[in-house]
Amino acid sequence: MLLFLPGLICDARVYAPQKSAFPEAHVVDGYGMADSLAEMARIALAEADERGADQLDVFGHSMGGRVAMEIVRLAPQRVRRLALVSTGIHPVAPNEPAKRAELQQVGYDHGFEALVDTWLPPMVAEAHREMPIYDVMREMCLSKDQALFDAQIKALLGRPPFDDLLAGLTCPTLVMTGKLDAWAPPKQHEAIAEKIANAELVIVPDAGHMITLEAPQAVNDAISDWLAREPATF
Repeated sequence: MLLFLPGLICDARVYAPQKSAFPEAHVVDGYGMADSLAEMARIALAEADERGADQLDVFGHSMGGRVAMEIVRLAPQRVRRLALVSTGIHPVAPNEPAKRAELQQVGYDHGFEALVDTWLPPMVAEAHREMPIYDVMREMCLSKDQALFDAQIKALLGRPPFDDLLAGLTCPTLVMTGKLDAWAPPKQHEAIAEKIANAELVIVPDAGHMITLEAPQAVNDAISDWLAREPATF
């Protein structure tokens, strides 16, 4: 089963073009109030279990990429293929907690809408911020709240190291980002791909961080190619 994992304050709407193209896939619509990546991974695995899916093609976007790596940690024998998209595997940087707290403070001081309107624009290529798809992204994010944002930030700041997992990956792995992604740039994904034996690197032109909505056809084409690769067998 193809399993899509959303990122920070995102839900199934971030994968609407992919669900349309791959209707048999399952999209995790959120992680409740989980405040650790491991708990998010367990939620995703439980949803796969409910659908009777043992073998998984796991596609994680942004924070969802980190959730995907926790699925690898928890159930490596179930991951046939892996996609790490617009994401990172680096540990928490010394200045990261302060930067995250500064953004959270915007919400505390001015409300969650102000937080979203501070956080979201840099996540989207400038040319796409005036397009209708931006309104979809904003509405999706605004359907969440400060408490959920805080829980997911806690999960991100508590993330474990992944280097040991990357070195052991043998499944076909798609590593993809947008050329205009300032948050998870191409160089970061080049470094990820170099650590994985069976990785394919895809850089999508004219796309920012919200790549699944900004460049849906390019993403869907990359998924089709990825799914055509011989899966890992256990």
